Amino acid sequence: MLNVSNHKVSYGQSEVIHGLNFEVKPNEIVAIMGRNGMGKTTLMKSLIGVLPSDGSIKLDNVEMTNMKSHQRVANGMSFVPQGRMIFSTMTVKENIETGLTTTKEKKVPQDLYDLFPVLLEMKSRRGGNLSGGQQQQLAIARALASKPKMLLLDEPTEGIQPSIIKEMARTLRRIRDEKGLSIVVSEQVLSFALDIADRILVLEKGEIVAEETRENVNEEKIAAYLSV
Repeated sequence: MLNVSNHKVSYGQSEVIHGLNFEVKPNEIVAIMGRNGMGKTTLMKSLIGVLPSDGSIKLDNVEMTNMKSHQRVANGMSFVPQGRMIFSTMTVKENIETGLTTTKEKKVPQDLYDLFPVLLEMKSRRGGNLSGGQQQQLAIARALASKPKMLLLDEPTEGIQPSIIKEMARTLRRIRDEKGLSIVVSEQVLSFALDIADRILVLEKGEIVAEETRENVNEEKIAAYLSV
């Protein structure tokens, strides 16, 4: 579904992502793990086109490297940024509607409210009045409104209480199963990654230093990379 090869990202003269090669299969959930400052958010922003990159990014065999972000969304990629970035003065319903721009639909599909019943209850409430966990659900619903093939989530558990994190893991697996899409999650919480991911990649200083499948995961090895 996603094929990334020789992927490089630089800030000015300084290269921070060094020729990454990885792929994500259809219906697969891949967690990209690493400590702060190791390049996770830079990688995610470059995949969606917020940051320029060199190399190749193919989604469903369509080359995306030279596309702008909105073109990548139109071609099936969607992004939930770190910190959620919802529109705090707009209602829940209006927030989700901003994700419909690439589809021909005028109103929020019912299946999104089925996935996130709390958003239906609060659809007239301003986004800024929701809790952190509710805002994260809203950001995911907005990303799903574009009917993507690939969902990118940057640090979705940040600032969210443990009980909500468990619920989010269940919802992401359900989204994968019901909508048949692939998911890439950047994450620091190992328990969450083990809950959802089919495969875990560890990013250190802009390079992939470990890759583990969930069946054969070496938790101690990955935890060692995540500890400071």
